[in-house]
Amino acid sequence: MSDGGPSVHASAVKVGPLAVLIRGPSGAGKSRLAFDLIMAGRSGVIESAVLVGDDRVHLATVGHEISVRPAPLLAGLIEIRGLGIRRCDFVEHATVGLVVDLDADDAERLPPPELLKTTILGVEIPRIPVKRGDSPLPLVVAALITTKS
Repeated sequence: MSDGGPSVHASAVKVGPLAVLIRGPSGAGKSRLAFDLIMAGRSGVIESAVLVGDDRVHLATVGHEISVRPAPLLAGLIEIRGLGIRRCDFVEHATVGLVVDLDADDAERLPPPELLKTTILGVEIPRIPVKRGDSPLPLVVAALITTKS
């Protein structure tokens, strides 16, 4: 594993075996999407989902994969708008399998294949760009439960 791994302004939720890394500017809805994924996992819409980290996470390369960990001071904490900072179950690390970019300038109705991937620390990962104002949860659920035609 690379040492030190950079800290990034993002949230992450482990869904099944892999994590969804949620990026975007402040106020874009990263915490909301993280909580929505956790609730979708609890309701059976998607595989079991548990928080990795909210607001700030650390990324590191592990072989040809990206590992995500919570920032130590924020581990197990998530912001719920209207309730404040709350404690919840979390995992200490997960492998990133999908990146969601909120308020993405390059989001399109029918995106070309090159927009549906990103590279982090030299590792290519599937990506969903979400336009400002669009609800990200249906897109993420669709990506997790369907296959490309």
